[in-house]
Amino acid sequence: MKRGDIVQGKVVKVSFPNKGIVETEEGDRLRVKGVLPGQTVSVRVKKSSKEKAQGMLLSVDAPSDLEMAEPSCIHFGKCGGCTYQSLPYEAQLKIKEGMIQDLMAPVIGEDVWSSTYEGIKASPSQFGYRNKMEFSFGDEMKDGPLTLGMHKKGSFYDVVTVDCCKIIDGDMRRVLNITLEYFTRFELSYYHKNTHQGYLRHLLVRKAQKTGQILIDLVTSTQISSLYEIALLAGWKEALLKCPDWDGEIAGILHTRNDREADIVFDEGTEILYGKSSFKEEILGLSFTISPFSFFQTNSLGAEVLYSTARDFIAAGADGAEVYDLYSGTGTIAQVIAPAAKHVTGVEIIPEAVEAAKENAKLNSLDNCHFIAGDVLKVLDDIKERPDYIILDPPRDGIHPKALEKIIDYGVDSLVYISCKPTSLARDLEVFQARGYQVKRLACVDMFPGTYHVETVCLLSNRKPDSHIKLSLDMDEYYDIIEKEEAEKK
Repeated sequence: MKRGDIVQGKVVKVSFPNKGIVETEEGDRLRVKGVLPGQTVSVRVKKSSKEKAQGMLLSVDAPSDLEMAEPSCIHFGKCGGCTYQSLPYEAQLKIKEGMIQDLMAPVIGEDVWSSTYEGIKASPSQFGYRNKMEFSFGDEMKDGPLTLGMHKKGSFYDVVTVDCCKIIDGDMRRVLNITLEYFTRFELSYYHKNTHQGYLRHLLVRKAQKTGQILIDLVTSTQISSLYEIALLAGWKEALLKCPDWDGEIAGILHTRNDREADIVFDEGTEILYGKSSFKEEILGLSFTISPFSFFQTNSLGAEVLYSTARDFIAAGADGAEVYDLYSGTGTIAQVIAPAAKHVTGVEIIPEAVEAAKENAKLNSLDNCHFIAGDVLKVLDDIKERPDYIILDPPRDGIHPKALEKIIDYGVDSLVYISCKPTSLARDLEVFQARGYQVKRLACVDMFPGTYHVETVCLLSNRKPDSHIKLSLDMDEYYDIIEKEEAEKK
């Protein structure tokens, strides 16, 4: 195969993150994103060498035997948000299990995988499970009518209005429809990524699955006059409030300004148009106050399954113990295990999340939780109390290698690692094992039906290092890889 060739083949396997192995009739193989096992696809070759070949999906010429006659969502194929909506839920879970096994078994060993893996736990709800959505303003085609929704599959610019999205509930769809209809009447321009001109940017909607409270936040630039904006936002607020069909209750309507050029939701000033700037959610009998930009698991019912699994893994290990909850977010896990622990220290780099964690601890009358704002790598040098137990729930990129070394140096008997990106977990597990830890229990929790994402929970137990266990790369190489990844992001 040569670069630019168009070839046809069958998807013989998929691996995380959503990359398929396509095999042609001639026996050539190449990796392609966004395909499902068993599909026959046409692919344009992007890169070809003796080591590997990569291609870009052009079309699905024949569906997989796994796929349903009709996808669960009418936006499937256009919207780039979900990739598994044409698969029955059981098939989704099996594919995710296979991807995790392909990553973990080579690292921890097939025998350890077989003896420690406890299966995948399904989300309590397959549809309408998300408690947070960030919609983008745009158009589906150049100079077309205003749209509000998700990016079109394979496109950086085009936006599809997802007014029938299956992973959100009716109230979130109502917010989307009311907002789009209202601003369409005023012929306002959306914010263009290339020219950095335009007013409408994003719509952030959060809804608690337990309490039913709704928080709505319109994110715009400052590129219209303030007097006109005041009247405009007042009209939008009234359009939302006069809707009689809410299943839940609007807790707050907000307006956030963001003039950054990057296409992200960023807070450069938020005003309350109605109600308040937060809402309440409940997890495992605990109450949590959530603000527009604070981290909270996007599947509340799934989070209960995840945290129950983590609590089960922790079991008696945290009883009466000094516990570190590293990368603690809004302190959810810390507060779930706090009743059994002597003391819990949470460390989180986002100050807003730390303040929310402190307020939530007060809300739940927990006085043995202490939360620190800062980078785990630096904060660990300043904490005086040494841990008896460690809980890790790092961001998608995993743990910085220097922080990982500090964590391992504590030498705790056991720790729990919760991961939302299995490739990062596999990388970090290799280091843990080389430093004397062994996987004792491992399970998956599906927090994101319709997508390829999955959470993994792992219990690690300390033992004496085995001389025959070697890292596949030395730590200097390991640092180089991490630094290269960080540089590429910047």
